Amino acid sequence: MDLELGGKSVLVTGSHRGTGLVIAAAFLHEGARAFVHGFEQDEAQSAVAEIGGGTAVFGDIRTEEGAAAVTEQVGAAPDILVNNYGAASGGRWEAASDADWLAMYETNVLSAQRMIRRFLPEMRERQSARIINLGTAGTLAPAARNPHYYSAKGALVTMTSSLAQEVAGTGIRVNLVSPGMIRTPEVEAGYMRRAAREGWGDTWEEVEPHVAARIPIRRIARREEVADLVLFLASSRADAIHGQNIIIDGGAIAR
Repeated sequence: MDLELGGKSVLVTGSHRGTGLVIAAAFLHEGARAFVHGFEQDEAQSAVAEIGGGTAVFGDIRTEEGAAAVTEQVGAAPDILVNNYGAASGGRWEAASDADWLAMYETNVLSAQRMIRRFLPEMRERQSARIINLGTAGTLAPAARNPHYYSAKGALVTMTSSLAQEVAGTGIRVNLVSPGMIRTPEVEAGYMRRAAREGWGDTWEEVEPHVAARIPIRRIARREEVADLVLFLASSRADAIHGQNIIIDGGAIAR
């Protein structure tokens, strides 16, 4: 299937590592011109070297100054904006301070809003443009822990819906991709430590069924699968998909 992404420009925020790096690499593989973002110049440049292409851009998009710096480095608005950057923070209701709540909002909502606000006027003029935000399946079933994180990600859901209505009648398509648990080196290492205590086995193949015992497909999502979904939504094949919160969690959350 030709996704017709060749020559398209894409900015993937927080793409110096993790799922964002895999997403940026997938766009490069499809022939897109990828802007690879990190908070520091050296980490962005290292990511470009790791995936063998792209343009490094850097700045702390949790701040107005950092977002402005990234915008200036990118130049013209990208055809595709992937607001991948976000982060969780541990905490409980009694322990999380006002500063903790505000930090989660800056990290998971305003970091995306700042990039959208700067690029939106130019994107409106395009025949086709895409804005894809990265959320979490946890907003559908938030846990008692980390309420500030889930609340911020919940705000990203409503922000995406509002933006989809705002750009009605334009060539912009806006969607949210909400992964559940993803197999990352950090997740795998954490569960392998638990496996050693619980006696689940010595390999990931032995351990994963225990990790995913409550997930209908009996495994957790891969970063590459998240990237594939993002690329499809960025393509012309997904032109009728707009304003949606698409869950990729192996069916873990019954809807």
